[in-house]
Amino acid sequence: MSTSAGSSVPGAGWATPSLSVFQLGKGKTLAIPMTTHASSRQKLVSLLQLHHDVYDGVILLKGGTDGTQYDSDTDLLFRQDSWFNYLFGVKEPEFYGAIRVKDGHTVLFMPRLDDSYRIWCGEIYPPAHFKSLYAVDEVLYTENLSDWLTSQVGDDKGLIHILSGKNSDSGKHPAQPDFDGFDSFAKKGLVASYDPNLGANTSALYQALSTARVIKSTDEIDVMQYCAVVASNAHVEVMRNVKNFHYEYEVEAKFLYEIYSKGGCRKSAYISICACGPNAAVLHYGHAGAPNDRRFAESDIVLFDMGAEYHGYVSDITCSFPVSGKFSADHKIVYEAVLNAQRAAYAVMRPGTSWTDCHLAAEREILKALLAAGLLHNGTLDEVIDAHLGPIFFPHGLGHLIGCDTHDVGGYIHGTPERSSRPGLSKLRTSRVLENGMVLTNEPGCYFIDALLDAAFADETKSRFMNKPVIERFRGTGGVRLEDVVLVTYDGPQSLSTCPRLVEEIEDVMAGGQWPPAVDRAPELKRRWSRLADDASCMVEYVVDESGRISA
Repeated sequence: MSTSAGSSVPGAGWATPSLSVFQLGKGKTLAIPMTTHASSRQKLVSLLQLHHDVYDGVILLKGGTDGTQYDSDTDLLFRQDSWFNYLFGVKEPEFYGAIRVKDGHTVLFMPRLDDSYRIWCGEIYPPAHFKSLYAVDEVLYTENLSDWLTSQVGDDKGLIHILSGKNSDSGKHPAQPDFDGFDSFAKKGLVASYDPNLGANTSALYQALSTARVIKSTDEIDVMQYCAVVASNAHVEVMRNVKNFHYEYEVEAKFLYEIYSKGGCRKSAYISICACGPNAAVLHYGHAGAPNDRRFAESDIVLFDMGAEYHGYVSDITCSFPVSGKFSADHKIVYEAVLNAQRAAYAVMRPGTSWTDCHLAAEREILKALLAAGLLHNGTLDEVIDAHLGPIFFPHGLGHLIGCDTHDVGGYIHGTPERSSRPGLSKLRTSRVLENGMVLTNEPGCYFIDALLDAAFADETKSRFMNKPVIERFRGTGGVRLEDVVLVTYDGPQSLSTCPRLVEEIEDVMAGGQWPPAVDRAPELKRRWSRLADDASCMVEYVVDESGRISA
């Protein structure tokens, strides 16, 4: 390939830029209006005013920066910073964004590109182009940012509000502004980098913006449903074709092809986990040291955890099924345990319910099934729960908030329940009480992980309940996880992902059966059947009658 002497800043890549709508393929992929981001900005300003007494000054965010592969000039595929994408929807790197708190006036600051850009990367667009593209009030060059801020803050005009806080999943902090002149504002005391009511390292902006991202708008839900449907359809195609594959990486390739060619999702939401046999017991399999490279065996049950990303929003879906297309008796024991755990979580997943209670309901179903199948014995269900056998077989949390990030922000921000110290619950990425408009994953699992089994057998309290000969029959088989993207509503949960889940559904699809099915035989799984509208302007739901029959 040719190499560029300058930074790689994409041009438009938009089908209809004059309409302030993002759509990778006109009429083929979902059209997302820039009013989606305008609504997010309005929500943020309202939260700052109502909950933090911030009525003036300027919100300032730094967008993502371009990068190369180590010390080479090989460009890395740019992905916009999630905070910045949420508020502005900007696809290009090296931008800044500012919002005036008193009236929501929005200004983007773009880099001034060298003329050589036209040779290597294409047309250089003026500020007016991006003003129209992103439907903001002004677009200036970054060289004007310091002067513009000087005119907006100080005296009685307020402060510059920046993102300061720690992500409870990664332990990392947002990128800070570093343009020429920023330090002078900080030295003058004009930067609100933290709020004393929130702690020494958290700003009001971080708290308000995290809070805003937790509850999804109608437009955001539409995008997330699109991501979930695209990924669900790709999972179905993998199910149909797994008999033609020999290695795990072929599954990853098939999934990536499906989400990009049919959904315009250039990136997956995260590194794909395409695990077969014992690899399914490695929770985050697929990394560089274990690159989806095992050969399938006919007796394997597989665990495929793969999601799609579109316009900075993601889905996160896991399917488990037998390579042969038919569940064995032992496969069914574990699979049905996990499916019943999903059902149990759905049954209580509504506004006002603690997420910890959802996890405990799922854990209880898994342990109940293991007792019934004889893997656990010598005790009651309550006794094995109290002995903390749950985390031995279900060692991760039930799920997580999801949105612009796979593990989305807001899990343990100020004012929310603290992380539990109880085994199992300590792995939850949030302990919040559910609210209408939250989107989380429902992803129980049951695994046979050598390290956990060995430790449990060595523990007198736990081992007395563990039927070693039966457990050893399952050791080395991996595990099962089922994961769906779920919207919390006053009317109950709605699964935005629509994968085959019943044993008979999976076996039918793998044998060539239709999907979506003619009849939804599992309404308790709360699947929200939908498709892209004919004009690609939105998602439209299928009609499901009282008998479960599905029609467009």
